[in-house]
This record gives sequence, structure tokens and C-alpha cells, in this order.
Amino acid sequence: MAETINRPIMIYDGRCCFCCRWIERWKSITASALDFEPYQQAAGRFPQIDPGGFGQAVHLVEPDGRISRGAQAVFRALALARRYRWLSFFYENVPGFAGVAESIYATVAAHRTAADRLDLLLIGPGTQPASYRLTRQLFLRLLAVVYLIAFISLWVQIDGLIGSRGILPVQTFLHDIQTVLGNDRYWRFPTLLWFDPGDGFLHFLCAGGAAAAILLFAGIAQWPALAVLFAFYLSLTVAGENFLSFQWDALLLEAGFLAIFFSPVRLWPRRTRPAPEPSRAILWLLRWLLFRVMFMSGVVKLASGDPTWRNLSALRFHYLTQPLPTWISWYFAQLPPWFQTFSCGVVFFAELVIPLLIFAPRRPRLIAFWAIITFQLLIAATGNYGFFNILTIVLCCTLPDDAFWRWLLRRPPIAPPIISAPRWRRALTVPLAIVLLAATVPICVDAFGVSISWPAPILDLENALTPFRMANGYGLFAIMTTSRPEIIIEGSDDAQTWKSYAFKWKPGDPTRRPEFTTPYMPRLDWQMWFAALGDTSNNPWIVLFLNRLLDGSPPVLRLLETNPFPDHPPQYVRAVLYDYRFTDFPTRRATGAWWDRTPIGIYCQISRRSDFPIPQASSPGWHAGSGPVSVALRIASLPPSP
Repeated sequence: MAETINRPIMIYDGRCCFCCRWIERWKSITASALDFEPYQQAAGRFPQIDPGGFGQAVHLVEPDGRISRGAQAVFRALALARRYRWLSFFYENVPGFAGVAESIYATVAAHRTAADRLDLLLIGPGTQPASYRLTRQLFLRLLAVVYLIAFISLWVQIDGLIGSRGILPVQTFLHDIQTVLGNDRYWRFPTLLWFDPGDGFLHFLCAGGAAAAILLFAGIAQWPALAVLFAFYLSLTVAGENFLSFQWDALLLEAGFLAIFFSPVRLWPRRTRPAPEPSRAILWLLRWLLFRVMFMSGVVKLASGDPTWRNLSALRFHYLTQPLPTWISWYFAQLPPWFQTFSCGVVFFAELVIPLLIFAPRRPRLIAFWAIITFQLLIAATGNYGFFNILTIVLCCTLPDDAFWRWLLRRPPIAPPIISAPRWRRALTVPLAIVLLAATVPICVDAFGVSISWPAPILDLENALTPFRMANGYGLFAIMTTSRPEIIIEGSDDAQTWKSYAFKWKPGDPTRRPEFTTPYMPRLDWQMWFAALGDTSNNPWIVLFLNRLLDGSPPVLRLLETNPFPDHPPQYVRAVLYDYRFTDFPTRRATGAWWDRTPIGIYCQISRRSDFPIPQASSPGWHAGSGPVSVALRIASLPPSP
């Protein structure tokens, strides 16, 4: 006669190491909702179950007499414990799901020895559920460091870039936007600078962002600090036009927005009372963001059809032609072609294969952690990309669990008890995860170059999130440039004798060694690289830059290394285009030059100061598209999705 029970019992094979390990893991997941007992002890109490079936699958016996086995028993147990109930729903309602689940379960059960070895290889012997409180703490503090770098780096440049006497004055830009878009401007260009576009408020945003980053690092009021950081940096990014349109600006905003919902809710850290576990949905979104950054970088290289990526010769040009090389780049450029071909293969492996491990079990995920960090350090050593590499490494910190960090940081292995997040937080983060996933999947798929007719609601959602930089596309160097045009700015008082303006970081004097700028982001120097690849029609800001030099604007001149006209602005300026190439070892030993350059021609024709009066932000004639660069052109030149 069957025994009457008060609680569900999971019956398993007590002599199977694989089964026992997973039962221990289930115990931690189901808490006190179930009892567990090996069939070697329980078989006689449940004669209604075939004794031969105990060794083939787990069985779940419920107080009402219901008996389930195999995959169904697993899903029912999770549902009774109020965990992953969607699996039980899928099993019972989605056609084909039950059959596939039972087939997988039967295959694993029939090969338990191999499954046991694979389980130890991929997950390890641990049976306690993974905790991510230490992971969250480390991620948020490192993100605070990146935010601090970003705000301070921008702060020291902001007057010359978008201040009232800068290259692209924010007052002018916002006035033009208001003229063209009216009230629609608030949604399409969300920035707090609508309240005050003055220089003082620009400095307030930078200073406030730096202060909020310090609070975040200290663990004080982390979620309000993250909200302030996102709002302030978004405001500056929107108003910064070309100078804040880099992919890492968008990446910082997307990561920063997710971090708001990843942070603990409490305002003050309490060592005696552990915080609840972070949201698993947001944790997966952060990993999804890291995956898109890495994987899309590889996809766009192949999808572009660029021949240098297809034939693995791209790195023969990359070290020379990237925006701001380092002195290590010069040495890497001297390496033989076979090494460059091999390195190109390594790039594709790092960007297309390694990211797949981000969603793998624990041990392969740790391989991805070390591999991506190593890859980013190599990139940082051979090129200056602001805080991009640091931010990518910070995202990598979401891959390990607390047990790894305790091992790495030599902390005691015993962790505080796991405290589940409140239900209201899951009710907020799960729908948010669904929305962001729906908006970013099409962007990721579109990188393959395939045409898919996405449902209109998904496209509307993507368009709605784009102004807030919450759903972005990534992928660097889809097309590899094979030569390096470089713009040299010159001034003159008589249009006969020309003197060069020296930039702080970009190539100029052939004998000056390329330097490291990381983590500082020299935004004018970077934009000069983009400008050299086109002309003034698609880089209209450079005309304004030349005008500021004719005006002798102090904030703009501070962005440069030297001013050859310290006493008065020049009467004429021009932009001359050169072809730059790295020298080789014999040439550098003989001349000391890191670069060899050949003149190409005039990039921008000679300008007289009297021909181009500098428009002021208060000048009505400059607005509504009547200046050197029309408002329509300025709006069109902004990338809709950085």
C-alpha cells in the first residue's frame, strides 16, 4: 500500500555521483518546498512505481498521489518551489517541448558516466548556487571608475569642443534644433541642457557626474548615483554632436542604464546585513551587451565584404592607419606578413568564437573572461581608444561568480547566505529585459547584412530607445583603411609663410614618437582622423574649427599642443593633406623619425579672417541654417544610432 505523504518527495539514484551532485544543487534551489530521498531507501514505500524505473529516472511523488518522472518531474519540482515555473508551463502547453525535453533527459540518463565527466569539466564539483553579490559590488565600483574617467576627460575639453567659444557651440545647436523640430526636440534630443545651455551648466554636468561617480565607488546611494550619471552623460552626449558620437560613449550609456537596475536598492552599505542577490535578468543583459560588443565586431568585418579582412591581410595596415597609434604600434607594424596574417585569424577567433562562451556554463565562461581581457589589453597596448577597452573589461567582470572572486582576491571561501531579490524587483526587471532584448536582437541580426522584415512594434521600440542610447549597434573597423591621410593645420599672416599648429596627440612632426593617451579621450584629435578620410562636405565642423583659429579662441587653442601665433590670430589658415607612413628600423636609426610623410594637396582652401566672421551664439543670423553649416546638415550629420 502506498504511503501517505505531507510534502512532495523527489526520489533519485543514491549511488549515482552525477545524480547526487545535481540533487544537492536542486536542494539549494527548491529550499524547503521538497523532500529528497534515494530510491534505495524509498522504493518499498511506493509500490505503485515500477522498481526497475527508479534507476532510469528521478520520480516526483506529490501528496495528492500524482507521480511524474524524468524531465517532467524536474520541471514540476521547480514549479512547486516557485522557481522557473515557465519551464513547467512550456512542458505542458508548448507543442513539441515535452518530447524534446524527455529525449534530452533520456540521453543524459543513459550516459551518466560521460555526463558526470562533462559536468565536472564545465561546471565543476560545486553544489551551492552561484551568488553574484561580490560580482555586482566589483562591477559597480569599476563602472564608477570608468564614469569618472569619462566625465573628467570631457570636462577639461568641453569649453573648446561645445562651449560658447568652442568649435560646435551647444547654444547654437540647441537653438537650431528647436527651430526645426519644435516640441519634438525633447524626445529626439533628450538633454538637460534644454534648461540651460550655458558654459556654467556644462561644467555643472561634468562636475556633478564626477561627484556621482565618487558616490557610486564609495557604495553610497548607488542607484540614485547611477541615475544621475546616466542622465548627465546622456545630456552631454546628445549635445556633443560629432565629438561625443563614439561607440564607447553609447556603450557607457547602455551599460550605465542597466547598472541602475543591477545595483542594490538601499542607500547606505550595511556590512552586518547582506544585500539581496542582483537581478539575474539584468546580469544576463549585461552579458548580452558584452556579447554584442565582441561578436558584432567580428560580424561586421566579414559582412562588409572588405577584401583585407577576407584575405586576412587587414592587420598589415591596421597599426598604421588606426586613429591614434601608440609607439608599440610602430613595432607591431614591423612584424613579418605571416605574423600579421596569423594575428588576423586570432582577431576573428577572439571576436566570433570566444564570445559564444559568454553564455556557456561556469568554467567555459571563465575562459571567455580571461580571453576577452587579454584581447582588450592587446588592443589597448597597440592603440588609443579612450575608456573603451577598460569598459569592455569591466563588462567582463559580470562573467565570474562570487566563488571565483573570493578565490582570486584571497577571501574566505564561506560566503554570506543567499537572499533572493524581492518580487517587485523581478516584476520590474524581467519585463525590462524582454523589452531591451526585443530592441537589440534586430540590431545584432542586421549586422550580418541580411534583410529581415521585423514586426512594426519591434522597429518602433528600437526607434523609441535610440535617442536614449539604450539599444545600440557595435563593431569597429568594418572597413580597413589601407593608407593614412593626415590633416595638418597651418596659419599665416601673408599667405606666403606658413606655420603649423601642433596637436597634442595625433601625428604631426615626423620625429615625434606616438604616445599613449588611454584612458584620456582626446576627442578633437580623434575627429581629425575621421575628417582626413572625407572632405569638408561630410565634416562641416572643420570649417568652424578653422574659424575659431582665425578668431584666436582660447578654449579651442587649449585643445592644441602649440599655437604658432601667440601674440595675435593669423590672417589666413588652411588645412593641408599628407600621406603618412611608418618608417622602418634603418630609417629611424638614421633620422630619428617615426613617420615618413608625402604632401597630397590642399584639404581646405585658404581662408581670410575677414571672409569668415565668427558667428556668436546670440546672433540671429547664425540660426536656422544660415551659417557656414546649416542646421539641417548638422542634424543629418549626427549618427541616429552611434
